[in-house]
Amino acid sequence: MAAKFRVLVSDSLAEQGIEILRRCDRIELDVKAGIKPAELTRIIGGYDALIIRSGTKVTREIVEAAKSLKVVGRAGVGVDNVDLDAATRRGIVVMNSPLGNSVTTAEHAIAMMMALTRHIPAANASLKAGKWERGKFTGTEVSNKTLGIIGLGNIGRIVADRALGLKMKVIGFDPILTAEAAARLGVDLVTLDELFQRADFITVHTPLTDDTRGIVGRAAFAMMKKGVRIINCARGGIVDEQALADAIAAGTVAGAALDVFVQEPPPPDHPLLKLDNVIGTPHLGAATDEAQVQVAVDIAQQVINFLVDGTIQHAVNIPALSPQELETLGPHLELGRKLGEFLGQIIDEAPKQVTVALGGEAASLKAEQVSAAVLKGLLSRFLDQPLNYVNAPYIARERGIKVTEMRSRETADYIDTLTVAVTTPAGRHEVTGAVFGNRALRLIRIDGYRVEAVPEGYFLMLHNRDVPGVVGAIGTMLGQSNINIAGLELGRDRVGGLALSLVEVDEPVSSEVLERLKTIPAITSAEFIKF
Repeated sequence: MAAKFRVLVSDSLAEQGIEILRRCDRIELDVKAGIKPAELTRIIGGYDALIIRSGTKVTREIVEAAKSLKVVGRAGVGVDNVDLDAATRRGIVVMNSPLGNSVTTAEHAIAMMMALTRHIPAANASLKAGKWERGKFTGTEVSNKTLGIIGLGNIGRIVADRALGLKMKVIGFDPILTAEAAARLGVDLVTLDELFQRADFITVHTPLTDDTRGIVGRAAFAMMKKGVRIINCARGGIVDEQALADAIAAGTVAGAALDVFVQEPPPPDHPLLKLDNVIGTPHLGAATDEAQVQVAVDIAQQVINFLVDGTIQHAVNIPALSPQELETLGPHLELGRKLGEFLGQIIDEAPKQVTVALGGEAASLKAEQVSAAVLKGLLSRFLDQPLNYVNAPYIARERGIKVTEMRSRETADYIDTLTVAVTTPAGRHEVTGAVFGNRALRLIRIDGYRVEAVPEGYFLMLHNRDVPGVVGAIGTMLGQSNINIAGLELGRDRVGGLALSLVEVDEPVSSEVLERLKTIPAITSAEFIKF
């Protein structure tokens, strides 16, 4: 008789998902929605799988107590309530269900656009107050208007499809989408500045990162045509809320529809909530009955497939490998992810080609898995959807990115290397790393410059002429900004030629400090890198 697996559901889950688990004869199910952390820690040791939503925090303590746990399933997208490092070290697969709420979020963006342009909330309130003010609520058609979409991932693509159905002209900005891939969607790919200048409606569908925070801000509003309308159903902070309020007051922006805010719930005196031409909803993008059912059904089936058949879907931390394979390949996957992450921070345009080269002893590893890790790191800074080792290669192909894998058993200074090169319309960047011993990761070359640094924490990457006084000037300027230097790596092409400085610092470096560093005469570029 086949062994049974014990599954614990610790948060409220749609009944359709619960029923799928109950129908599986290999599953012994316990539902303890709202269980306290101390109790969960006490009992988790006897379970093979844990299914959660946002309420349960899977902490390091819980992971360490989970002696039999094989998989954590998150019904929904975000896994910030799971200690991924602790789970990965224990070989516990963490899965999410990222597709269940894409349609509902896209539909909400479209609904917000329509409600905004036809003044539906205000007209409804007026009518219910006993008034009949037809002339006050004259609206604007969306047909033949230009919709600018910032971010063409899962949700952005669905928005584009729905907008095209409304006979809108759709333009889009996405830093890693090729023009050919955009054309297949019916979207005209443009620069961000061009989008700001041309669009009648602008909707954002990007993740909130250091690069996208405040991307729709004062400089953007200064470029927009008068009467533009703004929709944000992505993340609070992508649109600069004070700048938006000022642009509405100045008459540049005709109105805004917001489902998300920097602070949630927003304070009662929030300046945008006082404006009649701003409509808001309390983060309802994914809040439909269908979406809640879908994520529950998805994660229930994913957990069953993993426990019964060993099939891994939408894993956010571990690819489809046996424990033995993971022991050998794991450090190289982590190195590949970090190298991709590094390159994602230094390119400004969509990658056309990615080359992954395994050297020395690493040439015997599964190149496709390492490539997936590289793509996960590279693309994660640009997309509005969670990436994992399964979907990253698919998304790269979908966006027209060519991936090439190479192997060579020849060794030079290091017996085990991984080199990643990214080609964009602007040029080519290449970074090489190595695995020392069993787990130690190192950066050893950046665009041909020799370095040796641990890819953890915060770095400044500076290109400069190789002349005396540069290091001292950098140290002085960082000291004046109260930024402590933790380490320094220097590489140069020749004496008196060009050099690269990799400065490890203890904290993030602001854009203002980067601009001041660029005023040092010998420095030609300055970038902040976070691992």
